[in-house]
Amino acid sequence: MSVSITAPTKNSANGLTMAVSDDQKILTKAFSGLGVDEKAFVSVLAKWNPKHRQSYRKSTHQFFRDDERQFERWDDHHVLQLRQEFLRLKDAVVLYMMHPWERDARLFKEALLKEPQFDLLIETACTRPSEELLGARRAYHSLFDHSIEEDIAFHIQTPERKLLVALVSSYRYEGPKVHEDVAKSEAKALANAIKHAGNKNLVDDEEIVRILSTRSKLHLMALYKHYKEITGKFLDEDLHAPLLKQTVQCLCMPQVYFSKILDASLRLGVDEAARDSVTRVIVTRADEDMKHIKHEFKTKYGVALSDRIGEVANGSYKELLLTLVAKSE
Repeated sequence: MSVSITAPTKNSANGLTMAVSDDQKILTKAFSGLGVDEKAFVSVLAKWNPKHRQSYRKSTHQFFRDDERQFERWDDHHVLQLRQEFLRLKDAVVLYMMHPWERDARLFKEALLKEPQFDLLIETACTRPSEELLGARRAYHSLFDHSIEEDIAFHIQTPERKLLVALVSSYRYEGPKVHEDVAKSEAKALANAIKHAGNKNLVDDEEIVRILSTRSKLHLMALYKHYKEITGKFLDEDLHAPLLKQTVQCLCMPQVYFSKILDASLRLGVDEAARDSVTRVIVTRADEDMKHIKHEFKTKYGVALSDRIGEVANGSYKELLLTLVAKSE
């Protein structure tokens, strides 16, 4: 990579500053994306003298600041973020190399640490085949000497507990048969429950929990179709409770759900949870339905998933993501 250093200039307002240069852009992106671009920042920093570095610190307020004593310092939050970025490649490799049952068991455990992450519990429970979910529950026993059901019941004291325990306990029929009359009847039942809910929290409605946690995914897709015919609206649009909306999307249209997660996460400046989502989604879906996710992403957002990754990810982490995404081609 050819590197040109723009000489610092004197400015009466804030001392030494640096004109906007390709080097600054390279360095800022290397520090800002998903993963750290080691080659890019080494090539720049190796040629910068102390004044260049000082000027960059003065002009990059998202990374550096002066405290109340006018002490020039790197922002603490960004220091922690950078350390996490250096580990991101390792974490992706470890997750990818795990047995899928162990991987999902550890995702369940992660979702229960500190404040429970309902979205991660639902995603893992609802997008895995029955045998894989059963395997994850067995792995959880071996790893943590508890069942995932008892840990959810212990850590979550809100009405969401009933739905979450039911979802992780599910062992759905995965054959081709669907009873259309039953699907239509249950679509009507859901329409009535939603219509007359009032201020009731539908997340612990026994009939809704039963249908979403026991019916096959093909049955639920038929129910979804009948609901639209009956009400004129899509089921996930009518379910205002975020947990129920996510549950329906993960069960009936996972490619739409995962595309939405990737679109929200593959951006500069997103929070740590969003950055972790990129690794999790691409690693867990690379051998499953990545082809469908890529198609949905391109259709909905007008850009190829690989191109979006290339815009915001960095270094070896970016290359791993692109390699996993390309496996389905």
